[in-house]
Order: sequence, then C-alpha cells, then structure tokens
Amino acid sequence: TLGYLAPEHTRTGKATTSTDVYAFGAFLLEVACGRRPIEPQASSEQELILVDWVFSCWSRSEILLAVDPNLGTDYVAHEVELVLKLGLLCSHSEPVARPTMRQVEQFLEGAILLPGLSSLGISATGLTFAHRDGFDDFAMSYPSSLYKSFSHTTLMQSPFSMEADD
Repeated sequence: TLGYLAPEHTRTGKATTSTDVYAFGAFLLEVACGRRPIEPQASSEQELILVDWVFSCWSRSEILLAVDPNLGTDYVAHEVELVLKLGLLCSHSEPVARPTMRQVEQFLEGAILLPGLSSLGISATGLTFAHRDGFDDFAMSYPSSLYKSFSHTTLMQSPFSMEADD
C-alpha cells in the first residue's frame, strides 16, 4: 500500500527486512497520530504525507503536536515521543540508517536508548523519498515529497550505539 512502501521497494519491487522496518515506522506514526500515511484530502501539501508532517513537528521542537487529538492528554508524553521518533527513524529514506526490528524492540522496551535524530544527520530538509525512480504518477504528483529526503551523513559507527540527545 502506498505510504507503507519504502523508497527502494518501489524501485526494485523486492521486499526485505529493511522495507518491513520502513512499513513498521509508517504504522507507528499512523497509530500515534491517528492519521493515514498519505492523506489525499489534506489541507496542505505538508500535511499530505504523514512522515513529512511529523518531521515538521519534530523540527520545530513540537513533536507532540502530531499526537492523535482523540488521545486527549491521557498518555505518557515521553513514551509517545519515543514512538513518534522511532517511527521517523524507521521511515528513514536510506535503508542502512534504519534500525533492525530487534533494535526497534529494544528501543520500545527501554533496553537501549533511541539515538537523537539530529545525531543521525537528519535535518530540516524533510523525510520523504530520496529517489524518484520507480514511483508512480500518484506518488510523484506531490511536490513536497519529490526531492526531500532524510539527510543522511556518512555513518562512521552504528547510529544505534549513540546516546539520545533529543
């Protein structure tokens, strides 16, 4: 389903454990935000793609604004923040920058700390598709997602051994 497909899956047509992690990230964001991964009826281009919208909230230091309003205030803020940030990390456009499902489990259990998103080179340029090849006309008809991507710096070490910084 569009919105759950990793950029490389749309080019190659091959499912991998990394494409599964991407889909899980979209699922995490969908549950925490109460929104579908792609909202064709969105009021603005920025709100069209859920990953973009959550990232814009994070980049303004207001990630909890992305929380499903139906939750009211009946949630543990740091737990929801973890789910949102983990959803963004799993939705990274570069497969090598995504955590493994084992690491996802460890993050959720609190066994290891989620690395700070800024320490991974993720910048305010956006989150979505890093490559245009392989996308159908529907996906490519939204310019907000056309050339934006998680900015991916060269990772000299595993990003998942770092301390959380945001």
